[in-house]
Amino acid sequence: MQYYSLQQQSLNVDFKTAAITGQAPDKGLYFPAEIPQLSAAAIQKFKTVSKGELAFEVMRPYVGGTIDDATLLQICTETINFNFPLVPITDNIWSLELFHGPTLAFKDVGARFMSRCLGYFSKGTNATTTVLVATSGDTGGAVANGFLGVEGVNVIILYPKGKVSPIQELQLTTCGQNITALEVEGTFDDCQAIVKEAFMDADLNKKYTLTSANSINVARWLPQQLYYFFAWQQWVANYGDDVPMNIVVPSGNFGNICAGMMAKASGLPLGHFIAACNANDVVTRYLATEKYEVRQSVATVSNAMDVGNPSNFVRIMEIMQSNFSALTNALTSYQVSDTDTKATIARVYKTFNYILDPHGAVAFIAAEKYLATLNHPPKLGLDATKNNEVHRAIILETAHPVKFPEVVEEAIGEQLQIPASVKFLLDKEKVSIPLAPSYKAFKAWMMQ
Repeated sequence: MQYYSLQQQSLNVDFKTAAITGQAPDKGLYFPAEIPQLSAAAIQKFKTVSKGELAFEVMRPYVGGTIDDATLLQICTETINFNFPLVPITDNIWSLELFHGPTLAFKDVGARFMSRCLGYFSKGTNATTTVLVATSGDTGGAVANGFLGVEGVNVIILYPKGKVSPIQELQLTTCGQNITALEVEGTFDDCQAIVKEAFMDADLNKKYTLTSANSINVARWLPQQLYYFFAWQQWVANYGDDVPMNIVVPSGNFGNICAGMMAKASGLPLGHFIAACNANDVVTRYLATEKYEVRQSVATVSNAMDVGNPSNFVRIMEIMQSNFSALTNALTSYQVSDTDTKATIARVYKTFNYILDPHGAVAFIAAEKYLATLNHPPKLGLDATKNNEVHRAIILETAHPVKFPEVVEEAIGEQLQIPASVKFLLDKEKVSIPLAPSYKAFKAWMMQ
């Protein structure tokens, strides 16, 4: 498998090179030269195969021989060695719980896969790889946990001061060892801009071997397909092949939903995709107007989605071959306010005894809105079905509610129980380095 830059100005590379470098020299994101196509027999097999074997079969074409099969199977098995339950909330909305990993967030999958790949690639070399990562919340903790103690890899995490939850901050500032946290006096977009500029800086690239652990890196992005396969396994076990599994994804940088759309493009029979956005709604507005207008990100209670310029949307456009009509037939998006988010957490808990985190609440509202259009469709589209059919959807519950205690506890009127997997963090002391929101300040610190 070869990967090409979406800027079309760099040479094609293999998976190893794409994973180590993160971004192409021309500043473009890497994209697979071909999307592997699943046969009907493979789809049938995936209904009952183990999670580890399924993960291996999905990721093997993308790795393209840069990792031997035995090692890749081990990497895949270790990556997904926790549960991904599909839990009913209402009669027609299910929750795919992606918070059962070590840092209680969906990003555990991509971070664990990437860290093990880079660990494998660094064996037998004297070189040290420096991972730069910007986080709006969960990425930092997942990357810190995934790379902690990995030989030959140092990790530098940039996060916006005061804009991540307390547990999220503890997860990325208390590791020590090969993990360093930079507390930026700015927004996530400032952090992401710094990371992107660093990869283009000749001085830094002369001193360091740099890569990114954000979803711009194919080794972080592509494994996120896996839990769409796991959800589909559980869906067909409940409903069979004939009921479409519509999927609502809380969307910020759009790597997660893009991975799901890749899985569908490879042949996994998924339903319609819905991007649930907060006030940072550049894609929602684009789908309504065909005008892509980037704005400065604003802080919301669903902070992991506070992205004003989502990096991965260009990959979605590549999947759709830049065809706006095809895109709008494949993807719907809704914008949800903080007021509605909080009210929905309270309503769903009171009515269905299910606790949503703020991102899941945004998705739940979007699911209700989309299903309402199917019950009263304005026109027949590619995803429209028979009038008498019961329409259903799943939402991706991307983080544990305990990571957002102030918002959730106020909404439900109760104190959340802190899982043992993160409770130990409360006794740890935050260690971070303050940084001005400028590339000049970051470069000066790095060159020291």
